[in-house]
Amino acid sequence: MSEKQPALNILVALLVAAALVTAGYALRHTVSSFLLSFVLAYLLDPFVVMLERRKVGRVYGIALLYAALGVIGLFCFAYLVPFLNINWEKLLTDLPRYVQKGKELMLGTVGNFQPAYATEEWSWLLGKITGSMDSMLNKLGSGIYAAAGRVAFNLLNLLLAPILIFFMLYYKEEICAGITAWLPPGRRETILELGREINASVGGFIRGQMVVSLIVAVLSTLALFYLDIDYPVLNGIFAGLASILPFIGVILATIPPLFFAYVKFQSGIALFQVVAAFAVIYFLEGYLVKPLVFKKSMNLNPLVTIIVVMAFGELMGFWGILLAIPIAAAIKIVSAHFRRGDFNSPA
Repeated sequence: MSEKQPALNILVALLVAAALVTAGYALRHTVSSFLLSFVLAYLLDPFVVMLERRKVGRVYGIALLYAALGVIGLFCFAYLVPFLNINWEKLLTDLPRYVQKGKELMLGTVGNFQPAYATEEWSWLLGKITGSMDSMLNKLGSGIYAAAGRVAFNLLNLLLAPILIFFMLYYKEEICAGITAWLPPGRRETILELGREINASVGGFIRGQMVVSLIVAVLSTLALFYLDIDYPVLNGIFAGLASILPFIGVILATIPPLFFAYVKFQSGIALFQVVAAFAVIYFLEGYLVKPLVFKKSMNLNPLVTIIVVMAFGELMGFWGILLAIPIAAAIKIVSAHFRRGDFNSPA
């Protein structure tokens, strides 16, 4: 019976994980709100802990933290949010025109090329391209407004988040103690040590990734301002968010600026400048910023990383993409402990 126990434990763990994923998908909006609050509370807790070490009570530390965030939030809502809102509304208005102009430029370029052979097939292909671009143009508006609707829902989550964050921070010790009480006494210290190891790895990654994304967003915005590319701030923010994606983030971040540069300047030099700027930014990110920010590498297999990001992105959307690598790192740490036999029954 003892030989079958590890296999049975793994099967039970897989069934529980499948049930949690199914329930999470069914309640994805509630889960999204909870995850937003949990991640923010997780990122803010070190500041509260730092204040506690300076003999500031937890309630007062949370109050000071909320006061500081309130000042920052007031500045953002007074200056940054209106600026971004104006740019977003202008993008919604202008994007169909940009796409139409890009279509005309591309079709003009293709139309100037007349092959000596297979003229009918070429005309058929050109017609197909035109129809596909028209279909994309029609779907673009509905897709953008659907995205705007999701942004509105996330803004509602932001209004609810401060309340959830407060209770998560205030009752942190009670929550941890309650979870610890449910752990098997024989393996409690092992599991707690595992939790501390995962916390150090995952916490460092999330905080480091936020710093990296901010640096990439600022550098991209400045570069696009210098190159006179339209919507530099929105493109810079998108580049910062795309940096979350390993390996393919740089490609996704470059596509919108290339499109705007092509439509505005219609010059290969402008396209080369955009590619060169992003190549320099992501070179600095990969070889200077990340080594300084991430003190310890997660050492995840690149192929596994891409598959995990795609899978969790399909299941959980933005949160799946954001949390895929930390979850993969946590699974790797747990599996390493299993291989060492840390969870074997005590003699």
